[in-house]
Amino acid sequence: MKNAKGVKILLVDDEPHITQFLELGLMNEGFEIRTAADGMGAINLALEFQPHVVVLDVMMPGMDGWEVCRLLKKNLGNVAIIMLTAKDEVEDRVKGLTTGADDYVIKPFSFEELLARIGARLRNQFPALFGEVTYGPFRLDDRRKEIQYQDRVLELSPTEYELLKYLVINHGIVLSKSTILDQVWGYDFGGEENIVEVYIRSLREKLNDKDHRLIRTLRGAGYRVDLP
Repeated sequence: MKNAKGVKILLVDDEPHITQFLELGLMNEGFEIRTAADGMGAINLALEFQPHVVVLDVMMPGMDGWEVCRLLKKNLGNVAIIMLTAKDEVEDRVKGLTTGADDYVIKPFSFEELLARIGARLRNQFPALFGEVTYGPFRLDDRRKEIQYQDRVLELSPTEYELLKYLVINHGIVLSKSTILDQVWGYDFGGEENIVEVYIRSLREKLNDKDHRLIRTLRGAGYRVDLP
């Protein structure tokens, strides 16, 4: 992965074969890695190591992943936490979001999937590591809060900027309205999901995406950006 140098990742899992496999793969990508096998060890190490990303297993002896996640968010601030869970259930996802988790990977998973999600979280939460980033016809400059499309600077409101950035960074991934609301408007947003449709419509107009080939609607599932 490009720009991996200097990026610190903490792996937390009580299964040694998982941490060893991920540690080897991520080190080969250029990341700086530390590992922990339990919750308390993870918290102590995180305070010293100050990771950008924590890959955290939910089911661990003693302090479970939920509590570790809550404490890490409380004490570290801007850290990206990706939960590893063996089941894809709404109750678990809601619990994770309320404790501060940023993303989920369901076991079993491929290394490529985890690597892609790590990259997405880094670009979203630590854009200064990347400076200007290009995705197909888009160029994102988070320091200027500016997005270029086909070499044209888009006139965007702050919310439009955050929404389009989130969609582009996660291109190829179907994003539900509720996920978009949580990530762009925040977990404490009290409005209606229809606000997402309003902003999507505005973005399509500014992108001249009349046929919805760039920002696609998947009925009943959400939205997906497809890059040419």
